[in-house]
Amino acid sequence: MNPLIILTGPTAVGKTNLSIKLAEAIGGEIISADSMQVYEYMDIGTAKISQTDMKNIPHHLINICKPWEDFNVVQFSYRAKQAMDAIYAKNKIPIIAGGTGFYIQAVLYDIHFEESNDDDSFRKEMEKILKEQGYEILHKRLQEIDPDSATAIHPNNAKRVIRALEYHHQTGNLISKHNVEERKRKSPYEFHYFVLTDDRNILYENINQRVDQMIEKGLVNEVKKLVDMGCTKQMVSMQGIGYKEILEYLDGIGTLEEAINKIKRDTRHFAKRQLTWFKREQDVEWFDKSAYGYNEDAILKEMIRRI
Repeated sequence: MNPLIILTGPTAVGKTNLSIKLAEAIGGEIISADSMQVYEYMDIGTAKISQTDMKNIPHHLINICKPWEDFNVVQFSYRAKQAMDAIYAKNKIPIIAGGTGFYIQAVLYDIHFEESNDDDSFRKEMEKILKEQGYEILHKRLQEIDPDSATAIHPNNAKRVIRALEYHHQTGNLISKHNVEERKRKSPYEFHYFVLTDDRNILYENINQRVDQMIEKGLVNEVKKLVDMGCTKQMVSMQGIGYKEILEYLDGIGTLEEAINKIKRDTRHFAKRQLTWFKREQDVEWFDKSAYGYNEDAILKEMIRRI
């Protein structure tokens, strides 16, 4: 079996720097498992790594599509496997680094997705409801049909909410039960699934500081430029945390301070959902930063020992 390393954890926990050090140490290349960093022109709000910070470590699946293009787990899985084949051909080790657990799961367990494009009438109906009545209506409908999915999916993540509703409409089954079954699959890789974590209060403070830094770096101007390029709130990319809140502010809905507080709150909630997801995954190896005295080199040494 081919080797595969996963380095994940909640947002703002410190995955990026550690992934670079790990890649340098084991001869790896990094595949980004971040559903927002795939988009060009969206750098500040996604905390995208700079070319300088990459330290000549090849990074895959960053800046691979435009903000007005759709990107989903099926495309991610396909592109990630292409990147992995290229990395293996160089006798290097792929390191999947990022916080989108659904994307990681899809590759790790080689999940096959049944895409039904023959009849998209239900999806279009849901998208119409989204446009006319908003996120909450659809999320409430999902809550009634599939409470477990509604708990796992944020109301603003319209794409996943609609997909869960569509799955139930097409199959009569619950996508939450489908996901449970998929988690029982065996991986075709010889892997280590590292999850970096931290004390929740410290993590939340890091999130708050990161959001303040994003504002200082020019997040508002970044969103303005995206709007000038034709991006709208209906686009998947603009539904990301940080972008939808600033869009509302630019539309005259609330003050900038209120938008910033919403971004902080929604990011904290997102981090909590990420941790819940990783706790449900199998064969996960947890690395609590506090247990290592916040010594990144000590964490790295232990990861290398296990590999």
